[in-house]
Amino acid sequence: MRRCEFFRVLGGIVARFRPRRLIVVAIAVFALLPIEISYAGWLPDLFKTSSKQAKSPKRAKSARQATRPAKSARKSARHRAPAKPSATRLAALGPIALPPSAPKSATATCDPATFRIVLDVGHTAESEGAISARNVAEFTFNLRLARLVEERLKAEGFAETRLLLTEGKARPSLFRRVANANNLHADLLLSIHHDSVPNKMLEDWEFEGKKSHFSDRFSGYSVFVSRENPDFRTSLRFAELVAKELKSGGLRYAEQYSQPIMGSNQHPLLNKETGVYSYDELIVLRKTAMPAVLLEAGSIINRDEELAMDSPERRNIIAGGVASAVKEFCDPRWALVGPP
Repeated sequence: MRRCEFFRVLGGIVARFRPRRLIVVAIAVFALLPIEISYAGWLPDLFKTSSKQAKSPKRAKSARQATRPAKSARKSARHRAPAKPSATRLAALGPIALPPSAPKSATATCDPATFRIVLDVGHTAESEGAISARNVAEFTFNLRLARLVEERLKAEGFAETRLLLTEGKARPSLFRRVANANNLHADLLLSIHHDSVPNKMLEDWEFEGKKSHFSDRFSGYSVFVSRENPDFRTSLRFAELVAKELKSGGLRYAEQYSQPIMGSNQHPLLNKETGVYSYDELIVLRKTAMPAVLLEAGSIINRDEELAMDSPERRNIIAGGVASAVKEFCDPRWALVGPP
């Protein structure tokens, strides 16, 4: 009986209002509701709790008291709302795990006098890497360029630059160079190499009476990072700086690594403008404790580019580009003001 009488009274009240007034009354009723239900999903919450609120006069009283600060609460809720889209954008980055120090290292400046860069000379005297079109070992090219980069960096004030020479056969030397780099407690590692092509792309020719191989199909530099490096974000930042400097020096990057013709040597191109690739499995990039980048300075199996890589002019472009990239990495303001 009480419920029937309640509905008759409510129906009489509603009948007295015109449609516009009825809307106003409805809005006023919703304004009296607790502010917590103003977010998405408030309707299910309202239906779940309405019967309980009817039985509890204390909750009804607290709802009336909440009407006073409701307006300011809604304003603060609107100010807080934009935080949700940023969280969604971060989730869209995928499963890459970034250490807490990564955002800080990406923006912090450093003191060149104490900033330690390890220049890893690719390959060893016992395992010399690729052989150029004119029968010169890659290790010879790597060592010569690495020494020039070391000289240029020290001249720019990076006194703690270290040249890393490793001994031994190919695979054991990979783990040895990683251990040596980690023991040096470096802030940054750059591994220096010169490029070739898979054996199936090689062609035969003779140079100075000796049988040799060449491939003039591809040329250019390329820069690699590993997404499994403990500080991938900083590695990528430095790789982008190196590639940008080489490009601004008039060099082009090697595009073949993104092509299916490379087979197992095909790698994802992270930046098609500068030529930065990911090479996740590469030990010297994946196992080092510091941000690490590998530079293929140019193709020595390409007969024309081999001659260019053998010239002081090309080596100076690359060494100067690396030095500029390190300076900008250490202090982003340098890119704006330039050299003194």
